This record gives sequence, C-alpha cells and structure tokens, in this order.
Amino acid sequence: MSELHVYNSHSKKKEPFNPIDPNRITMYVCGPTVYNLIHIGNARPAVVFDTLYRLLKRHYPNVIYARNITDVDDKINKAAFEQNRTIKDVSDEFAQKYLDDIAHLNVLEPDIQPRATDHIGEMITMVQALIDKGHAYEAEGHVLFAVDSFENYGELSGRDMDDMIAGARVEVAPYKRHAADFVLWKPSDDSQPGWESPWGYGRPGWHLECSAMIEKHLGISIDIHGGGQDLQFPHHENEVAQSCCAHDGQEYVRYWMHNGYITMKGEKMSKSLGNIFTVRDLLEKVPGEVLRFVLLSAHYRKPLDWSESVIEAARKTLDGLYNALYLKSAIEPSSDTAEIEKLVEPVEQALLDDLNTPLAISHLHELAKQLNKADDEHSALYKAALIEAAHRMGLLFNNPEEWRKGDAVSDGLSDDEIEQLITERAQAKADKNWARADEIRDLFSESNIILEDSASGTTWRRG
Repeated sequence: MSELHVYNSHSKKKEPFNPIDPNRITMYVCGPTVYNLIHIGNARPAVVFDTLYRLLKRHYPNVIYARNITDVDDKINKAAFEQNRTIKDVSDEFAQKYLDDIAHLNVLEPDIQPRATDHIGEMITMVQALIDKGHAYEAEGHVLFAVDSFENYGELSGRDMDDMIAGARVEVAPYKRHAADFVLWKPSDDSQPGWESPWGYGRPGWHLECSAMIEKHLGISIDIHGGGQDLQFPHHENEVAQSCCAHDGQEYVRYWMHNGYITMKGEKMSKSLGNIFTVRDLLEKVPGEVLRFVLLSAHYRKPLDWSESVIEAARKTLDGLYNALYLKSAIEPSSDTAEIEKLVEPVEQALLDDLNTPLAISHLHELAKQLNKADDEHSALYKAALIEAAHRMGLLFNNPEEWRKGDAVSDGLSDDEIEQLITERAQAKADKNWARADEIRDLFSESNIILEDSASGTTWRRG
C-alpha cells in the first residue's frame, strides 16, 4: 500500500484517500469543552489525530489542521456558577490546562485553534442563511433546525428518525415542530453569556459552532473531520445537516473518522459515570510518553480498556526500546537516508493503512531486536531507523539515559545522592568493607534503583 487509506464513518468502509485539493489538505477535529480537567478518554482523539497529522505532513505539501476550543457551553456556565467565577476565567483556565496536558503526550499544536466565542458573527450569518432557505425557524426566542427539511438526515450515523429520537438526549419543548429539531440559537438571561442577534440576546447551540469555524478557517468543504465515536450522533449528524443546507447541498466532509471509546472493565469511561482518570493525575505517576504509547497500542477505531496492566506493559515496552538505544549510545545514527527509509517503510505502510498503530508498533519491536543483535557496522543504520520510525508516531523523543534513570520522586533518592552512593559503594568494595557495600546495595533495592555493574563501571536506573 503506497497511498493512504482511511475508514470513512459515512460510507462504513475503508477507502483510498482522495483529497479535494492535493495541494491543500484540510482536517478538523473536535476539541474539548473547557470546564474541567480532561480525562484520558478526551486525550485519545488528540493523540490519534496528531498521529494522522504527522502522517499527512509527510505525504502532502500543505496540511491545514484545525482543532477547536468550545468555550461557550452550559457545562461551563454551571461550573462558573458553582465556583463563583466568571465564565471566561473558567474557560481560559481549563483551555490552558488542556493544552499543557496534551503537550506532555507529545501532541503537536494544530495550525489553527479557533475558539467558539471568536466566531459569533459567523454563526449568526449561518443561522440567518438557514432561516432564509427554509431549513430553520424561530420559536419563543429560539432558532431551531428543521430536520425534516434535510432528506439525508441520519445518513452519517446510519439511524432512522425513530431510533435517533429514542437514542438521543432530545430536549422536549412545546415550541419544536419535530421532536428531533435541534437548537441553533437560544436565549440567554443575565447570568449566562450572550450576544445580540436578530432573534434577541442569546448564545449559539453547540452543533452550530463547529460548522461556522470550519467554514471560516478551512472552507465550505473539507477533507477530514475527526472526533470521538460519541460525537457521531447527534453532534456530527447535526453539523452535516446545517452545513449542507446552508450551502445548497455542497459536500461538507469527504472523510469522517471516529476513534473508539476508552473503557474501564468494559464500561465506557465518562465523567457522568465517575470512572475516569484525568491526564493530569496520570502524569503524576507515569511519563506522558507512556500514556501516548497506551493510546496507540490499540487500533484507534477499537475500544481500549484502561487498566494498570496496560500502563505497565506500555512502560516495559518503552523501557526495552530505550534500552536498545542506550546500549548503542556510543554509536552515531547513520545518515544514509535511502537505507533508513527502507527499514522504516513497514512502519509507514502500517500507518498508511488506516493508522494501524498496533502493526506499526510490532515493527518498532523488530527494529529494536535487529539493533540489539547488530554489530557496530550495522548498528548505526538500525539505530537511525528505530529513531525515525518511532518519531513518526510521536515516540522515543526522550534521552535514553535519562529515560533509564526515570523521574526522581520527592521522597526517594535524588540523582546526586545515587551517584554519591555508587562512588561510596565502589570505595567500600575497594576497602573490602563488604558490610557497607551490601548496605548500600540494599538501600538501592529498597528504593527500586537497579544497578548494573560492568567492566567499564556501574550504571543505574529506576525500576
């Protein structure tokens, strides 16, 4: 496979990627609603589509990636009220914390990070266009989209109207013409954020925000729209309806891509169920690269069951990859790009096949295995190939020696203390003070510090 193939949630099959304009690839991914710390489930699309972004940039000359911030939402209003803070304070705080947290997972910044509140004018314009074209109506200070005016409604999620109503959190309201009609604009009181509009003081509906930001920054039609599986209906279904109707049926998104849920013991992870781990809490226990590796260890469309065992397995795998690089630390990586590319090609082909990251990871293992076995003449080539292949997945950017040592913990031995004790132990052995030497080794064992003695000296790492 020499070209990118992706699974299109719309067609329900894997397709060759044929962009609208090969010289301008456009991708939009739904970002967070910023009212709280993100959990690891929120981080999955950030990592998945970051991996796709890296891949696209290697194969196309110009990729424009937008990932939004939803900073006007009833959940933000509720959090601000409960904390006696302004809505802007809450949204600004958690937008920055989101960016800080995913940076630890080595997620690149997108080209554009639009905020909903900066696009109210565009939203009002789209709502007016939908009213003018007969796809929306005003009722009791609200503007609603008339779902029965769009004959393809339900096509993306593959549901009929009865199923959609039964399966969605549909707001029951007497002013709706149809139970599935959704809000484009709603009135605000003095305690809620609001803007003047032709329909009174109010704020946009959630679905409207993404459509307006996409049109503003990427165009009427885009190549890829991504997000979590939970957004396919109603959010993305409603985006399709309002965008297509606002532009007389023009194509909105060519390829829809959705990542699967993260589960806990088979149950979907969510704030409402209380079975979540925030990224920030997890980062206090393990490096961000371990979290990224876990998120890439399963195919993005499949569910991923989160547990201590998968975290430990990821850490051990990364330990092995970094150890292979560390053992060849004296050898400079090769600069023979043609030969490196040959060795990296299986990883690239796996990623081109609908981001098959589990297969790509298996090829990383093979490169590490070859590096461990290679003589000095070939080590430089395999070392360069392992680094390059891992970098394409956003992995192995840490220094191997520092990785082996691990992060010092506040109540444990510092790096300097460890080095001093190693020196003291060596002196004790030279003085044949075996009791002190054993005492120091026992101290290291209690602190989970692993010593490795060799003819060239003693190295250490945290276990």
